[in-house]
Amino acid sequence: MNKERRQFHKTRQMAEMKDKHTVIDATGCIIGRLGTVVAKRLLMGESITILNSEKAVVSGHPDAVKARYTFKRDVGTRRKGPFLPKQSHMLLKRTVRGMMLYQHPNGRAALKRLICHLGVPPEFKDKPVEVIASAKKNVRMSMTLGEISNFLGAKHLEVAV
Repeated sequence: MNKERRQFHKTRQMAEMKDKHTVIDATGCIIGRLGTVVAKRLLMGESITILNSEKAVVSGHPDAVKARYTFKRDVGTRRKGPFLPKQSHMLLKRTVRGMMLYQHPNGRAALKRLICHLGVPPEFKDKPVEVIASAKKNVRMSMTLGEISNFLGAKHLEVAV
């Protein structure tokens, strides 16, 4: 299939997804697996809202996870960055950002269509919520994004219940 034909199919698929808005629950999902699914759907033109960001899971030994996020926080300078967010919903958004070409116009537009929330806001109480089954996996050792953000020193934000 030549390049023009691929672009035609991609444009047609994006037109179908233009008005689609999905609400996803991140409870118990591994952030890497969740991020790949979300990034691909965002690039196709879908708008996505992620709920319960603080309950998403990072797999690995807790000491190794803490060391990795400590290094990400301490690398660079305060003046020039890179700047790592401390809140769990922003950590999830940054993880998704790392899985797309956000410095290109279509990546920037895709990232603007992503909204992450702590807990479940009142406007999403009665809406149907999608669960990504491929992102759920039982892992022996893991940490939630809420625990990581507390470790990084995030101020306790009010979680909508």
